[in-house]
Amino acid sequence: MTSVVFPGQGSQTVGMAKDFNDNFKTARLAFEEIEDYTSIDIRKIIFFNENDQLNLTQFTQICIFATSYVIFKTYTNEANINLEKINVMLGHSLGEYTALACSNKLTLKDCSLILKKRGELMNNAVVPNRTGMVAVIGKDSNFVQKIIDENNLNLEIANDNSPMQLVLSGSLEDINKSKDIILKNNIKKFIPLNVSAAFHSKYMIDAQKELSKEIDKLVFTDNNIKIISNYDGEIYNEKLSIIKNLQAQMANRVNWTKSIKKLERINENKIIEIGPNKVLSGLIKRISSKFDIVSINQIADIKQYE
Repeated sequence: MTSVVFPGQGSQTVGMAKDFNDNFKTARLAFEEIEDYTSIDIRKIIFFNENDQLNLTQFTQICIFATSYVIFKTYTNEANINLEKINVMLGHSLGEYTALACSNKLTLKDCSLILKKRGELMNNAVVPNRTGMVAVIGKDSNFVQKIIDENNLNLEIANDNSPMQLVLSGSLEDINKSKDIILKNNIKKFIPLNVSAAFHSKYMIDAQKELSKEIDKLVFTDNNIKIISNYDGEIYNEKLSIIKNLQAQMANRVNWTKSIKKLERINENKIIEIGPNKVLSGLIKRISSKFDIVSINQIADIKQYE
């Protein structure tokens, strides 16, 4: 069986999906539709990145979503991919919303508008330059959580990306104070990330509550494609559970390692990553060697993997 994964924030690059836009009507129409719904000139931001807008959370999320959706629609159209052959979809953080749109559990309009709102809420959730995130390389989540607990560090694991890569969230002050303590515990690297706030942590609780109200207004559709939730790394196909988990996603850990292990346990054997860059393919290979993984982010990939 085949699973499809979609990337999250941090995968953006200037010019992503421009080759699709320039060569396929399907891609142009998909971009236009999302731009009409959101009243954001997404392609201008992606292709030209004036004033570094692509790296502003309020625009980053909708731009990555649009790119992934455009590539998915073009791929399935040009390669005649039958959605019934796809068993599971999942995404990293905002990528979970992409999975919901591409699986037709959410309409493109609803997903575009909720992600626009999500980006705005997360961008404005806290005072700028007070909180942040740091990548920690070398140990798994249990090991790092023990360091946090034993040293009373005011940090949270925001992303459990692989057994060797985590992202922590907290105030910039607490992140700076923790650096020496963490590195003394056999952690290989401690890398501050260029993000505007401490995502997937308690600092997002108020924003999560606001987004939850908007999610309640959405209409979800049942179909045969299953979704693995970031919130708990479990598999779902019942819309009430999908909604509940989505409403808890913003202020809680992205359980990516657990999600991929779940795919392994249900004997999925092929994973297609769709969207800018190949970040998730790299993480998945560090989690398990049991998958045939392909990445589609440029036109040449369509012919290669159809």
